[in-house]
Amino acid sequence: MSIKFREENVKHSRTFKNIRAIYNLSDKLVFDIGCGFGEYLRFFGKGSVGLTTTREEVEYGKKNSLNIVFGNAEKLDEFFTEEKFNAIWANNLFEHLLSPHSFLMRIKKVSHQETVLILGVPVIPKITTLTLLKRFRGALASNHINFFTYTTLRLTAERAGWRVLSVRPFVFKNRLLDTLMRPISPHLYLVAENMENFVYPVKKVNEWVADEHYSELLSLANSK
Repeated sequence: MSIKFREENVKHSRTFKNIRAIYNLSDKLVFDIGCGFGEYLRFFGKGSVGLTTTREEVEYGKKNSLNIVFGNAEKLDEFFTEEKFNAIWANNLFEHLLSPHSFLMRIKKVSHQETVLILGVPVIPKITTLTLLKRFRGALASNHINFFTYTTLRLTAERAGWRVLSVRPFVFKNRLLDTLMRPISPHLYLVAENMENFVYPVKKVNEWVADEHYSELLSLANSK
């Protein structure tokens, strides 16, 4: 898929236009994680930053006045130590991560209380027989290592201290119409707010507290 085609696809995407308008992303400082060639990044507010693991995409950003930096989404500690973003955008990334939970915890480092997280994730539709059709099999791509439904996506975010505002396809601006589409949608967008006062349940703290491996997560959750 050419860069031009990707850019045009995003430019004319009704779904992206709806999300951008509802959450005012054109005026917000956005952290675009897994930004590709910046096809979404170019529509976000001034100062927005994209992150990629591909050098070619970084160079493309430099040539096109896009702030794209090189780095791994699961090693955010190596980048922004003080920057706080108004919104975090990650489309077609979550299903590729080694540890989705750790990712959701660590992005709190670049978030404040009002930061909005928007995760675009291919899901297995509620009507699972739809996956017999090619259009509904995106979640089952061979390079995906995590698999979600509407319910498991929502729970994964909630259990990492994100207050879920919505999980829907955003095909329609109208929330009711859009929610009716959710059971058959192969791609959903989770929108959530950072819960700064999030703590792990006591049972989980007791499981982890003696193991140094979990100390960072406990610290991020004010549970250490």
